[in-house]
Amino acid sequence: MTREKSFRTFIRTLGARTMEPIVFIGRVASVLPQLRNPRRLRLRETLYYLDLCGVKSLPIVLAICFLMGVVMAVNGQIQLSKVGQEIFVVDLVGFAVLKEFGPLMVALIATGRAGSAFAAEIGTMKVDEEISALETMGITPEAYLVLPKLIAMLIALPLLTVFGDTAGLLGGMLIGTTTMGIPVPTYWSRSLEVLDYMTFLLGALKSLAFAVLVTLAGCYCGFVAQNDALGVGRAATSAVVASIFLVVIADVVITILYSFIGY
Repeated sequence: MTREKSFRTFIRTLGARTMEPIVFIGRVASVLPQLRNPRRLRLRETLYYLDLCGVKSLPIVLAICFLMGVVMAVNGQIQLSKVGQEIFVVDLVGFAVLKEFGPLMVALIATGRAGSAFAAEIGTMKVDEEISALETMGITPEAYLVLPKLIAMLIALPLLTVFGDTAGLLGGMLIGTTTMGIPVPTYWSRSLEVLDYMTFLLGALKSLAFAVLVTLAGCYCGFVAQNDALGVGRAATSAVVASIFLVVIADVVITILYSFIGY
């Protein structure tokens, strides 16, 4: 009987923990129609999060993506030089940055800056009972707290991806034009030859999906944080871990879907 009771308790706990994220997503989806009324949006807070997630993240995005382009070009040169096809380093760097590593690296940076900040902010508000106060005043916490963050991330991540892609291409060009001796006009003409607008667009679409996942994961961990200082810290840590896991899974799924349409 004891084992049967423990098993039932385990099943109930597992079911509750599985349903909580689904219920949270449903509550966020239920307030999305408010986006059609700009007057109900918190413009000041949206601009604040846009600055936090976008402008303040730009230097680290540029640095990391530039170095990422350098690393890919160096490794590509080592392998392709064995068959005398160094020019294909341009193809390697271009496709890898635009379709894969650009959006992915930007999303991972966003998990550290934005995801943890969202969880810590909402978790602190929960400890101070500010969320309960919002509900008492008839304000939906998801609309008040989640929507500004979601809008800011949906704007910031695609823009950061554009800058990150450019930095990654410049990093590859640095190696191509110095170590491999490829003239700058030749490098850029080859890049324009093999890369089209769909390659750029598919990477930007990835960043939109990543923005939604990072925002939802960060906010959810904040809402379920325990009502103490340790709980807020655990919520921030959980937000980063969950965001990275979801982003990587989403990246795999989207890449497989792209392969079915020939990209």
